Amino acid sequence: MDHETLVGFSKSWGLFYLIIFAIGVLVYAFWPSNRKRFDRAKKSILDKDDRPGEGE
Repeated sequence: MDHETLVGFSKSWGLFYLIIFAIGVLVYAFWPSNRKRFDRAKKSILDKDDRPGEGE
């Protein structure tokens, strides 16, 4: 196995790996049971307790 064969193999399988990883992330993000978790995270940014200068 020479260097060019190894580079071609790693490029093609690396591409497939990244595509599968991206699909996995999208499935996780849009999975219905995760909706509450993401909604809570979205709203927690706007909590009134998180103002600068409070609690110092």
